[in-house]
Amino acid sequence: MSAALEVILPVFLVIAAGWACTRAGIVSSEIVDGLMRFAQGVAVPVLLAQSIGKLDLAASFDLKLFASFYSGAFVAFGLGFAGARWLGRPATDAVAIGFAAMFSNSLLLGVPITERAFGQEALSGNFAIISIHSPTFYAVGILAMELARSRGQGLPARAVAGKVVRAIATQPMVLGIAAGIAINLTGNPLPGVLREAMKIIASAAIPCALFGLGGVLVRLKPEGDSRAILLVVMLSILVHPALTWALGVHALHLSSDQLRSATLTAAMAPGVNAYLFAMSYDAAKRVAASAVLVATLASVGTIWLWLQILP
Repeated sequence: MSAALEVILPVFLVIAAGWACTRAGIVSSEIVDGLMRFAQGVAVPVLLAQSIGKLDLAASFDLKLFASFYSGAFVAFGLGFAGARWLGRPATDAVAIGFAAMFSNSLLLGVPITERAFGQEALSGNFAIISIHSPTFYAVGILAMELARSRGQGLPARAVAGKVVRAIATQPMVLGIAAGIAINLTGNPLPGVLREAMKIIASAAIPCALFGLGGVLVRLKPEGDSRAILLVVMLSILVHPALTWALGVHALHLSSDQLRSATLTAAMAPGVNAYLFAMSYDAAKRVAASAVLVATLASVGTIWLWLQILP
């Protein structure tokens, strides 16, 4: 137990430091916003470009790995949508709730915890999942939201598709992923000085993002429909990883490294992107904010549980 906590707690202590400094006024909300813009708009895309650029794509892009993780995610989305509708939420709220249930914090929490638990060499599966994580989930979420909003409006399919493509193409993380794939496929031709500069920027991505996440959590108040919040928390940190693990062990027979990457990535709480998605569509904002906060706190215990189960 102590070994598992030594893996988990340092990551969450960085988040707690960001929360405490912001709460105490040592760091202003403007600084937190700037830190998150730097992390999500610059450092994280550079980290993705660097990491995916070095991946062995043939070995890492395993359909069984993707099937294990993404099947669990899409089931979580469907259950979140259906559960929200059963609770009486409108279709747009239900999409935002389903999005929060499936959008695990794969990079800011999944990567550092997997690395601390199993070493840097165990991260190839994480980055393979992350390489299509944002494009896939944003495509599903935006498409579902636009369809929900266009009901009765008669919008042509081309207009809906255009909105989806534009929204995905302008995501900084998607641009970083695309750059990484381009670097990889062209044989990593970057000059040494540029690679070193990218390494310096990338090294700031996780610490800045974790600290900034703590600052953002200060603003997220546990309000809204408690049943909808509980639905998101249960689906994101229990149902998604359980389905991923079960598929990986019993149906797809993943290797130990693949099973660790897929299950731990699935076990992460929803990230701030879940809240930003709800904010951008003005749908289920309080539920998404509360779910991010509650699930992040609760995941300390559930991640420890998964570390005991995984080989």
